[in-house]
Amino acid sequence: MMLHLAAQVSGQVVPARAQMAATLGFHIILACLGIAFPTIVLLAEFIGLRRHDETALLLARRWSQAMGVLIAVGAVTGTVLSFELGLLWPGLMRQYGSVLGFPFAIEGLFFFLEAIFAGVYLWGWQRLPGWAHWWSGVPIAVSGIFGAMSVIAVNSWMNTPGGFTESDGRITSISPWQVFFNHAALYEMPHMVLAAYMVVGFLVAGVYAAGILRGRRDRYHHAGFAIGFVPAAILTPFQIFVGDTAARSIAADQPVKFAAMEYVAQTSRQVPEWIGGVYVNGNIYAGIKIPFLDSLLVGFGPGTRVIGWDSVAPADRPPVVWLIHLAFDIMVGIGTLLLLYGLWAAYEWWRRRRLPPQRLFWWAGAVSGLAAIVAMECGWIVTEVGRQPWVVYRLLPTADAATSNGGVLTSLTLVVVVYAVLGVATIAILRLLSRRWRRGDAVQAVPYGPSPAPQDADAGKAER
Repeated sequence: MMLHLAAQVSGQVVPARAQMAATLGFHIILACLGIAFPTIVLLAEFIGLRRHDETALLLARRWSQAMGVLIAVGAVTGTVLSFELGLLWPGLMRQYGSVLGFPFAIEGLFFFLEAIFAGVYLWGWQRLPGWAHWWSGVPIAVSGIFGAMSVIAVNSWMNTPGGFTESDGRITSISPWQVFFNHAALYEMPHMVLAAYMVVGFLVAGVYAAGILRGRRDRYHHAGFAIGFVPAAILTPFQIFVGDTAARSIAADQPVKFAAMEYVAQTSRQVPEWIGGVYVNGNIYAGIKIPFLDSLLVGFGPGTRVIGWDSVAPADRPPVVWLIHLAFDIMVGIGTLLLLYGLWAAYEWWRRRRLPPQRLFWWAGAVSGLAAIVAMECGWIVTEVGRQPWVVYRLLPTADAATSNGGVLTSLTLVVVVYAVLGVATIAILRLLSRRWRRGDAVQAVPYGPSPAPQDADAGKAER
């Protein structure tokens, strides 16, 4: 309680949350790239090796260069987050650090594996036989997935804590298995991994869709679009199914969060679904009301009882419910649009064995990656803001976990500036690589393909 009062008096809770949100919001994009981009690279190389496709192999090699840059930047931003846990949230680590240490340790092991094999993979171009090189990249993709699961284990545990015994305010025993695979992890893990593959797949597709819109209608750009787009489009309906399951589970595990997501002020039956709208002083403005639908979605029947936020005291309710609700609606809305986009492509392919030629299709592809990022960020807003005022649900209030030291505003300002510079630098490096590729780096031998002419080989060495 003393920590709670100190944090409130010093006014560090809001800036601490803002700093964590800024760093996490930036890093999660790089985390998605670390999770899924290696798989996209390996898919391109697999197609190239299996079909002797020089274009796919060239894409794989070029993408692997970008992958190396993104893994390096992600390592920096991830390290900052690990320091922030101790600096901004000492109450959390003091009370539950022994519980969270296990999944964080597992994540560290997978990160080291990812970094080691990324180095092997990048070094192995033209030094390892084709399939041996491909297999050297598989641990990168596997480590990215399991590393993400380890981090999500921490977040999901904060939503549904368990797997430990506490006596006199001290942790006396821990079940690592129950901590790692807590109840919320069963839907949060697949939800985040699928989100990462959608973000990366649509991002890659968007880059090449933009090139096609600029008149680069060659096989290289169509292949780059397809290798990113097809996995993302295939996984979208699975993500929607997992998301629907997750929402229903949240209604049972965190009913107050669900109430904020769906504007359920009072516990009742035959609860309507609100699409859009802003909740102000007990009224919902500019929203579309669908009778009974919320009860139907929660329990498959219009008479299902849905718990409202009136079930807890006002101090235990999430803040700014309109933000949680709109973030949830945006996430669902974008996911639905991406599903329709994939179905459009599937229908055209089924009928004519081609992608839609309309410019609207390629414009939609160009923005699909950014849309997927927005949906993913909105999902994290729902998860984190919806859990407030708890940092560990019903066990540790956020105010008790926050630091009572000063200087958080200063560190927040510094982090925003540094991350802005880092973001601009990362984009600049990727654009530099892109310009080099467009200038014609055909002088660099396509791995496992025909050797270049002698003069081209010499030019390639000079460029390197």
